[in-house]
Amino acid sequence: MKKIKFYSFVMVIVLAMILTACGGNNNATNGSSDSNTSTNQSSNTNTSSNTGTDSSTSEKEPVKIKIFQFKVEIAEQLAKLIEEYEAENPHVTIELETVGGGADYGAALRAKFNSNDKPDIFNNGGFTDLDLWLEHLEDLSDQPWVANTVDVAKEPMTKDGKLYGQPLNLEGYGFIYNKDLFAQAGITTVPTTISELEQAAIKLQDAGITPFVNGYGEWWVLGNHFVNIPFAQQADPNAFIEGLNNGTASIVGNPQFEQWVDLFDLTLKYGGRNPLQTDYNTQVTDFATGKAAMTQQGNWTQVAISAANPDINIGFLPMPINDDSAAMNKLPVGVPNNWVVHKNSAVKEEAKAFLNWLVSSETGQRYITEEFKFIPAFKNIPAEEAVLGQLATDIITYSKEDKTISWNWFKFPGGEATSNEFGDIMQAYVAGQLTKEKFLEQLQAAWQANLNN
Repeated sequence: MKKIKFYSFVMVIVLAMILTACGGNNNATNGSSDSNTSTNQSSNTNTSSNTGTDSSTSEKEPVKIKIFQFKVEIAEQLAKLIEEYEAENPHVTIELETVGGGADYGAALRAKFNSNDKPDIFNNGGFTDLDLWLEHLEDLSDQPWVANTVDVAKEPMTKDGKLYGQPLNLEGYGFIYNKDLFAQAGITTVPTTISELEQAAIKLQDAGITPFVNGYGEWWVLGNHFVNIPFAQQADPNAFIEGLNNGTASIVGNPQFEQWVDLFDLTLKYGGRNPLQTDYNTQVTDFATGKAAMTQQGNWTQVAISAANPDINIGFLPMPINDDSAAMNKLPVGVPNNWVVHKNSAVKEEAKAFLNWLVSSETGQRYITEEFKFIPAFKNIPAEEAVLGQLATDIITYSKEDKTISWNWFKFPGGEATSNEFGDIMQAYVAGQLTKEKFLEQLQAAWQANLNN
């Protein structure tokens, strides 16, 4: 995403939060993450409440909406939200299936379509992912929530002037750090350069504290988020990607990629044992319970971290690849994914009604901010930083100060296929199977191969 567009978006959403924030119900429920496939089908036993629905709702024909989604960290809360929707709409049953964590959501979604078990609502990342699935997607341009969607959140899901997705939220990531462990090691200044980050790691190690827990058993931690850093640190990420596509740029020999490998090496040098055996749940749990001082993750982990350790004191660090503090002291922030509707669904009108309720009703808005801990991508949804948590607060702070860089993995050729290959290559590097030179050469080769497919 172009920085100018993103900064404009950030200021819009931040101002909207400040102007509309109100003291709502703070009884947030902390759910647990589940790295396996989970299915929730609510029973329509509660038909007493029909708040906010047409008085004839109970006379409508029963319908079932199938939702297939990947965000394991909100699976429990989303199931509860669905129960509330069903209570307000007794003719609707929603079947929720979550595939995420270590599972490949894209492959699972393709299997659904190939077996003719097509969900009515599912997730799409936009850009190249939009192109891959465009023939199956309903045009949502006429939906009521579109007017309140922040402009930059529309960009990934817009094609030929039509909008095909509703953004889930705004998210950011970086190195999450334990402030109390930093203080214990005598670290008083937040590191913003790679040299400062290594000095902090040395101090932690000298204090008997493991600096990093690396969840490198997860392809997406590497092939989406970590590899995004050298793309986002280009002078113009979109121009660099265009150069890779037309052959005028290369990963091999690119200064940002060369420097990025130094950061990769640093996390391995000062990381815990067995990073390739560390999955998402282990990574988050080990960090939350104080087994390491830093971990690469995003604000989506707030619920799980708080559930494991309600008193933990955390925040974000940037992911620096050199010693230019002004350029490095930034967080990658963007729209993680979108809700889309299958255009040939027999219940697509009911599916669109649910998505509109999700972002327009008081109940839906409360779940988005208080239960999911999402930073809203809509100007009409108020959000208090104190409700969203420490990690979201840092993202908002960095955003207010224009200290953000872009998300680019949805722009990769072949979409998730390239990210998966990048993840495999990076895991081979972690395992010591590749030199730095061969590592970068294989990343370049993977890009070219997926570009030609």
